[in-house]
Amino acid sequence: MRLRDLREDHDMSQQDVAKILGTTFQYYQKYESGVRPIPVERLEILADLYCTSTDYILGRTPVREPYPKK
Repeated sequence: MRLRDLREDHDMSQQDVAKILGTTFQYYQKYESGVRPIPVERLEILADLYCTSTDYILGRTPVREPYPKK
């Protein structure tokens, strides 16, 4: 659900995000619906794209802001 919210907040389609990730629309759709796990490399790309943390995307924290850089 968070992936969909983040994508919609950035006015992007599933096709747009799939292209950025270098995958197909169908694979991205499965990530967003929770049918397939997101590979770490793509999770990192999504976190950078949406300016958030991987923990937020994975539902491990309610804090949307990225962690401060050291």
